Amino acid sequence: MAPWVPPSAPVTLLGDRFYGTADLIGWCQERTWDYRLRLKGNLVVFEGDTRTTTKACAAERVFYLEDVELTGRRARTNIGIIQDPGHPDPWIIAMSAKPGYLKTLEYGGRWGIEAMFSDFKSRGFAIENTHIHYPERLGRLVLVMALALHWAVSTGLWDARHHPTPSEKKT
Repeated sequence: MAPWVPPSAPVTLLGDRFYGTADLIGWCQERTWDYRLRLKGNLVVFEGDTRTTTKACAAERVFYLEDVELTGRRARTNIGIIQDPGHPDPWIIAMSAKPGYLKTLEYGGRWGIEAMFSDFKSRGFAIENTHIHYPERLGRLVLVMALALHWAVSTGLWDARHHPTPSEKKT
């Protein structure tokens, strides 16, 4: 079941390349949600009679595709592509907005919460081992974990400020 969102709240769904599917694009479009979904490089793109892949578009330095069809399901979407120097893989982003550099770059907002997700999962709280099946219980657990994580980080920052190590005192 999808989470409840107040009707007035603007929603932008950000998802990594394991979730960038035609089905999720359609689901967002049905709800008129804004989305930025990273795509895998092997997805088929149809632009009129032309058939190519997302990786080929990136290799050909085609950075913006408007109103193209994606995969055999022919999900209509826009695509923005960014290839930063020094990064092996480009960001290939399906989006509801007209593609452009800044709109494609908005996908980077996802990284602001990645560390917390990692802490909640394998690097810390191991939430996947709880086997909780009820969304309201999971929501309460996530709230408690977020508060605990905030307290732990705040305490660490306070301690670093008030009790610096000898090497930190030199700077």
